[in-house]
Amino acid sequence: MKHIILKDTPEAHTRLLPLTFTRPAGELTVGLSTICEKWRRYLPGEYSYSTVDYLSELYPQTQTSSDASTTITIAGNLLPDASLAAAIGALVPGEELHSPDGTILAQTGNCDGSRIKIHEHDIRMINRPCDIFLLNGEILKEDFGAITRGLTSEPISPTCTVIGDAGAVFIARGARVEGVMLNTTGGPIYIGEGAEVMEGSCLRGPIGIMEHATVNMCTRIYGATTISTHCKVGGEINNVVMFPYSNKAHDGFLGNAVIGSWCNLGAGCVASNLKNDYTEIKLWDYESRRFLRTGLQFCGLIMGDHSKAGINTMFNTATVCGVGVNIHGTGFPRNFVASFSEGSAGSGFSDVPMSKFFAIAERVMARRDVTLTDADRRMYEAIHAMTQCLR
Repeated sequence: MKHIILKDTPEAHTRLLPLTFTRPAGELTVGLSTICEKWRRYLPGEYSYSTVDYLSELYPQTQTSSDASTTITIAGNLLPDASLAAAIGALVPGEELHSPDGTILAQTGNCDGSRIKIHEHDIRMINRPCDIFLLNGEILKEDFGAITRGLTSEPISPTCTVIGDAGAVFIARGARVEGVMLNTTGGPIYIGEGAEVMEGSCLRGPIGIMEHATVNMCTRIYGATTISTHCKVGGEINNVVMFPYSNKAHDGFLGNAVIGSWCNLGAGCVASNLKNDYTEIKLWDYESRRFLRTGLQFCGLIMGDHSKAGINTMFNTATVCGVGVNIHGTGFPRNFVASFSEGSAGSGFSDVPMSKFFAIAERVMARRDVTLTDADRRMYEAIHAMTQCLR
């Protein structure tokens, strides 16, 4: 069996913060699965990670020195396709695969840079958090075809209305979908095992409602949107990728956004995705520690794990929240809120003590029968120590 390592360079890890504070790039969700899960479909093998030190306890590299010559190392933020997988699979020990601009895509064994192959086809990489929602539509369509191939959907309830091709709706075993408008003219709709889409909801593909997720009554979801496992959503959602175990269960708008795991957006929470003057959006960049131009007109909220917003919170266009942020009160918070911060625009922000963060995280996770482990604690402590230096 091939041993395959998804490797994060320090630059890629930093550019993808705050989402990569708590996971390697290969664990980022885009489409209907993580980057790693996609690679497993194209190149079967034993996968592990080479990432920053403080994440290595939770995401260890399992390759041993005895099999180093045949180990394949792939850039962790690189999205697979058939031609790329074939090119990587054809590498022999000591060879590297580069893009035309010199980016290292993959290598096999011990490489000294003397044996380089160039991959002439287009590649897709997640280089910034906003790339996740920008690429989500095309990746979701690819994943839909791969995941549903050879499977039979559960029948669509006669209480539902389908606009477009009913064959582009896949409902997995145990999912409950009643009284829902399903529009596939823009792309497919995937509803995972044990998920529930409640009556009155309108879904316009491409959309993925993953395993055991809940879409509350009268929710409006536009593509390209992914609601990951064990999430609960409501209100109006447009081109959002929500990682597992997060909630936006009530009315309020969220668009062109990426929400990490264990987040909660309270009732009436609204996040702008377009500036009033229609000018180009700038987004906080952790690498340069300043706001950089994105070339985008639409960009909403980017939120790290375990962050929360109280009822009626208002977010300006392209707001970035780190890990463990708790926002409440009136007014718009600033466009960058550092990790482990608590407060509001009106009263200001203060540090969240780690004891308080852990107490809240334990309660939140226990509601979903998930335990905050000692390894989790050590990871968050490392993030806290690191982010204090970045304030």
